[in-house]
Amino acid sequence: MRIAVVGSGAWGTALAIALCKNGHDVTLLARSAEKAEQMKNTRHNPRLRGVNLPDELNISAAPACVAGCALVVIACPSMAIRSVCQQVARYLDGDAVMVSVTKGIEAGTLLRMSQVVQEETKRPVVALTGPSHAEELAQCMPTGCVAASPEQSHAELVQDAFMSDYFRIYTSPDIVGAELGGALKNVIALCAGVTDGMGYGDNIKAMLMTRGLTEMARLGVAMGANRDTFAGLAGVGDLIVTCTSPHSRNRRAGILIGQGETPDEARQQIGAVVEGYYAAKSAGELANKYGVDMPIVRAACAVLYEKVAAAQVVEQLLNRSKKPESEDSGWH
Repeated sequence: MRIAVVGSGAWGTALAIALCKNGHDVTLLARSAEKAEQMKNTRHNPRLRGVNLPDELNISAAPACVAGCALVVIACPSMAIRSVCQQVARYLDGDAVMVSVTKGIEAGTLLRMSQVVQEETKRPVVALTGPSHAEELAQCMPTGCVAASPEQSHAELVQDAFMSDYFRIYTSPDIVGAELGGALKNVIALCAGVTDGMGYGDNIKAMLMTRGLTEMARLGVAMGANRDTFAGLAGVGDLIVTCTSPHSRNRRAGILIGQGETPDEARQQIGAVVEGYYAAKSAGELANKYGVDMPIVRAACAVLYEKVAAAQVVEQLLNRSKKPESEDSGWH
């Protein structure tokens, strides 16, 4: 199958490598001619140290490279996804299927990434998401993801394209839940990193992850998602890996904030996009729009955008009014 991967960051490159290993004709679209030339000459991506790019991987800086591709994978940061889709849209084949692998919510519109891709390309979109660090997938370490689409045939097309003996792909009809899980877990991971940076232990991280998952599912259901999706790879699976792994940019940014850096300083030190920073604001706006209580997301926004001290926010969270753990306690 002829496939283009739009976005030459770590994740886009790792996916392009996986597709090459599956025997597909793959072109990786870089953001600039300079970066494309560098990767062509060195057969390396600086974002993936120690990983060799397959000889058969094509690398281009021309948006026209998506022409003739049955699958087009969009792997750019959330804030660039609309403009990137606009650049490639005119070259797409009429029956091309888009694959959105970006985890986020568009600022302002509050659209999920697949909705942005669909708006700009007018093509069907599958969301590929789950607990997946580029560094591990690029080294062929076992990884599992979910291909989510309202159309079963499209989800299975993506499943067939990516699945291998180290990359297991499940399918799901719940694209809303899958994408919300991928976007919102970045916010919770950033919060978990803050508590690590403050010197707290595992207890508070477990509480944040568990109660954060409750908030994610609560918003998801309000937006039409299936609650069970948040108990799967796109929900709790992605939450676990992002809150605990040293690879997680969101967690590392949170650690720096917990140690006293400002959010801007932390993002500069990470040197790559910290999606949770942007997703927190959008998640807060979605919570208001749908009338959903999301205290952890609200606390994240206070630290990231309102200059409230992390210690003050933790104290406020712990001293909220008493309540049962489950919204349906079973008591009458």
